[in-house]
Amino acid sequence: MQQRLLVALNLSPQQLARYYAGSVSTVVARTTNGRTVRFPANILRAVVQADGVHGIFELILDENRKFVSIKRLSDV
Repeated sequence: MQQRLLVALNLSPQQLARYYAGSVSTVVARTTNGRTVRFPANILRAVVQADGVHGIFELILDENRKFVSIKRLSDV
């Protein structure tokens, strides 16, 4: 069964540069219900904009807790 997580992200271009440079490989964020989640930073590439990554995002994980997709639901 797939798991749906709603995560609020507010990352500047400078913060994203650390991920792309390889100095940071994991994003730690809070879900909208207060749970802490960790996921590979490279999945954010699909949602990066000129001003960074900002908004509420839906992360879909498969039954083995592996990443399936990310989608922006709204801006913050």
